[in-house]
Amino acid sequence: MPTRVKTMALVSMLLAAAPAADRRQEHNTLTDAEKRAGWRLLFNGKTTSGWRGYKMDKMPPGWKVIDGALVRVSGGAGGKGAGGGDDIITVDEFADFELVLDWRIMDKAGNSGVILRAAEDAVTSWHTGPEYQLLDNAAYPGRSVKELAGACYDLYAPAKDASRPQGQWNALRVVADGRHIEHWLNGTKLLEYELGSDDWKARVAQSKFKDMKHFQDPPLKVHVCLQDHTERLEFRDIKIRPIGK
Repeated sequence: MPTRVKTMALVSMLLAAAPAADRRQEHNTLTDAEKRAGWRLLFNGKTTSGWRGYKMDKMPPGWKVIDGALVRVSGGAGGKGAGGGDDIITVDEFADFELVLDWRIMDKAGNSGVILRAAEDAVTSWHTGPEYQLLDNAAYPGRSVKELAGACYDLYAPAKDASRPQGQWNALRVVADGRHIEHWLNGTKLLEYELGSDDWKARVAQSKFKDMKHFQDPPLKVHVCLQDHTERLEFRDIKIRPIGK
């Protein structure tokens, strides 16, 4: 075979192999390694199966699946969420777990959160458990650092601003192991705390949660909640790994 033909054949083989080499994991799926490690998919990118409205038996109207993302489109009329709409929770309850998900705020000044351990015996979810804050930080200059992206809302400030701008995806990671909680954002550990510790109690006493019973005695096996607050918010790659004892 002439050298030029051999060269062209080699180039063709490399081009044919390139897509396989560059192939990345599809969103809203689990790799074989994740399956072996015990990860569970909470959103398949196609339906809202596994989720329901807070204190509801179905999904509220303000949430839709759009282009492989679970999207808070608008508040549901008459809802009890922080923004007047309806929060959504996992159908199943979880005790100790590692949670990961991607989130992005699509409109300026977006503000929401993930309630890590949400019980259903209050008027609204944020009365029942610590909130991992989701925020368009750039739209809130001068805001308390305990209310910025990645904070445990109103209680613990993130060590730094690790958030990405409006419209870009952010990677959340939470470790909830007994009373020990860690907040991570985009690969950076932001903070940790112990539910019910003396430090926790002192901070709660100085916060808006001081009279809420679940902040005095935090529940340890309840739901994960996505808050319906303000503006359009999108989620994808929502995965959870129960931590065995």
